[in-house]
Amino acid sequence: MQILAGVGAAATPITVDYLVIAGGGSGGNGGGAGGGGAGGYRTSAGTSGAGSAAESSLTLELGTQYAVVLGGGGSPVANGNNSSFSTITSTGGGRGGSAGAGSNGGSGGGAGGNSLVPGTGTAAQGRDGGASSGNSSGGGGGGGSSTIGSTGTTANGANGGNGTASTITGASVTRAGGGGGHGDSVAGSGGTGGGGNGSFSVNNGTSGTANTGSGGGASAATSGSGGSGVVILRYPDTRTITFGAGLTGTESGASGGFKRATITAGSGNVSWS
Repeated sequence: MQILAGVGAAATPITVDYLVIAGGGSGGNGGGAGGGGAGGYRTSAGTSGAGSAAESSLTLELGTQYAVVLGGGGSPVANGNNSSFSTITSTGGGRGGSAGAGSNGGSGGGAGGNSLVPGTGTAAQGRDGGASSGNSSGGGGGGGSSTIGSTGTTANGANGGNGTASTITGASVTRAGGGGGHGDSVAGSGGTGGGGNGSFSVNNGTSGTANTGSGGGASAATSGSGGSGVVILRYPDTRTITFGAGLTGTESGASGGFKRATITAGSGNVSWS
C-alpha cells in the first residue's frame, strides 16, 4: 500500500540558513560623544560577527510556525533592540557614551568625553567600541572580523568599526558598521556597512542605514539613531514561505537551488509549505 506524505508519514523537514542582525545603538550626545555600536550579527551562511565561524543551519518542520522579531535601531540615546528567528537571537548594539563609558551590546558603543571605557561586544556577534583620548570620542564597534571602534585623538572624532559581508542573498553585501564619534575639529566616519557619521562642532550626527543594524553617529547636538536590523532566510526553492500578520517580508524567486526571504520590520510568525 502506498503511503502519502502527510498521511500516516512525517513530512520531510527542511534546512534553513539565516542571517539575523539586531538593531544598532544610537550615537551619544554631547561634546566628544562616542559612536553607536552595531547590532549583533549571527549567521549560518558565512562568517558571523567578530570573525567567528558560521553557526549551524536550522532543521525545521513544514507547516510549523516559527517566531521572528525584527529589532529597531536605538533612538537617541539608547541601545538597539534584539532581533530573533526561532532559537537564534542577536543582541542590540550598545549606545555611544555621552560623557563616559559606552554601553555594552551586540557591538559596543564608543566611549565619550574623558572616558577610556568603551562598551564591549557580545562574543561571536560584534566588536568592542573604541576608547576616547582627552575630550575626544571613541567610534562604535562593528560586526567585522578585525576592527574595533577606533580611539579618538584630541578634538577629533574616531571612526566606527567596519561591518562584515554576507552572500546569503547571492550577492556580497556588507552590513553592521559602527557609528562615528563626535569631534570639535574632525568628525568620525561611520564604519563600512552603513554606520552613521559623527558630527563636528554642533551639527547633527547621521543615522545608521536601515536594515543593516548599523550604529548611529554621535553629535554635540542631536545624535543619529541606530539602523534597524534584518532577518534573511535561505531555503530550498521547492518550498514557499508564508509571512504571518505583523511582519513585513518578501520572498525572492528561485536562484541556485534556493529562495530567500527578507524580513525588514515587525514581529510575527513564518511557516513553510
